[in-house]
Amino acid sequence: MAKKKDDFDYDLFVIGGGSGGVRAARVAAGDYGAKVALAEESRYGGTCVIRGCVPKKLMVFASGYVNVVDEAKCYGWDLKKGPFDWHSFRDRLHTELDRLEEVYRKLLAGSGVDTYDQRARLKDAHTVELVDGTTKTAKHILVATGGHPVRPPLPNADLGIVSDDIFHLEQLPKSMLIIGGGYIACEFACIMKGLGVEVTQYYRGAQILRGFDDEARGLIAECMQESGIDLHLGTNIVEMSLAAEHEEGPQPTQSDATMGASAQQLEEMREKNQGARAGQGGPIWVKSSNGGEKVFDMVLFATGRKPSTDGMGLEDIGVGLGRGGEIEVDEYSQTAVPSIYAIGDVTDRVNLTPVAIREGVAFAQTVFGGEKTPVDHALIPSAIFTQPEMGTVGMTEEEAREAEPVEIYATSFRPMQSAFAGNSERVLMKLIVSKETRVVLGCHIVAPQAGELIQLAGIAVKNKLTKEQFDATCAVHPTMSEELVTMRSPTRTA
Repeated sequence: MAKKKDDFDYDLFVIGGGSGGVRAARVAAGDYGAKVALAEESRYGGTCVIRGCVPKKLMVFASGYVNVVDEAKCYGWDLKKGPFDWHSFRDRLHTELDRLEEVYRKLLAGSGVDTYDQRARLKDAHTVELVDGTTKTAKHILVATGGHPVRPPLPNADLGIVSDDIFHLEQLPKSMLIIGGGYIACEFACIMKGLGVEVTQYYRGAQILRGFDDEARGLIAECMQESGIDLHLGTNIVEMSLAAEHEEGPQPTQSDATMGASAQQLEEMREKNQGARAGQGGPIWVKSSNGGEKVFDMVLFATGRKPSTDGMGLEDIGVGLGRGGEIEVDEYSQTAVPSIYAIGDVTDRVNLTPVAIREGVAFAQTVFGGEKTPVDHALIPSAIFTQPEMGTVGMTEEEAREAEPVEIYATSFRPMQSAFAGNSERVLMKLIVSKETRVVLGCHIVAPQAGELIQLAGIAVKNKLTKEQFDATCAVHPTMSEELVTMRSPTRTA
């Protein structure tokens, strides 16, 4: 027999204290008067605040000062260049993260949310079991456990670090190999290079930043190489070991693991991984898929993330999981079990913090506000914090020309500030326009502060402004972004 409302300990139990889970809990409790609890096994703030967007962006800022002294001289300033003090920066970074975590705790307490600082799993459709063995019941359960970085199935992969580890390094390496070509790999390649590390990057694909506009990602790749990053496309890692322990002879490779290694080889992989320690033990010998061999002080795997659903008991109670472990939900973030919902990276829809927050608010409005609110995942602006940054919203040129006839308006140039200082770095401003409707289908920017620019451009693209409405807007001069409203003739059509 179904329980009555008063039979439950809570109206809502949230598992996961990241941005999405915290926002959902606060809105449900603060705006709608629900009795809410939240469990978090690690630190409040989740990936974004503790080991993602926020500390990464602070590292972007730190790395951006590398050329300030040289550029300042061109503007008449006599500054002296000194070494980067990683320990001073890291300590200040951790202090800031502690402050932000405390803010999250206070926001939950201020909304009347009960918190449990421990891991939680689902026992049934209305029951959560905490790691200490206690159980709590709730009319509704929201899973917002996010995701985590994964290493490839490679012998000794645990010798390498992942993005979570990079904010806790005891010291910066002199050289680093980064495996991967997504935004996390490229961002950290630029960050570490800016902090004085010799960076090599392997990516198995033909070009970095797959899925983004070809012209824009091509320019990012050029800028990264010009900055001194040793970028190897069409290249992957196949073997790694401590340089001191490296022995000649055949060893299990990543291809063995992927294609189906023998039982003996798999056992060797497990034994080696059990004995390895991330980022420790000395220089690492690496062999690449093109046969090259080299030794690096550190290897960073930025080869993907996985939804954090393992060991939660989801499938046991009927919650559907996708092939990658993601929780399957409908447009209202509801799972196959009516009382259980999921938001954020654990659903692997659009893995961005602002999206998780919007999903959390939409969930609360739907369940507690009496207003069924689907989540709008269309035309979401985003930024990649490489150097220079990339900002993007809407369709890429490649997507658009497959959908309908389009005009491409694009210009690439040296911006005033860096050109005056003799810097060869170029920026890109690009609009994708429908020939039929004249609506701007996409906007792509590669430039310093592109993340700031795309937030504003995103408003125009989201509201389906036409090219003529862009053109009717007076330019702000002299700025880089004025090109978005002054490109009169298409560069090409497709």
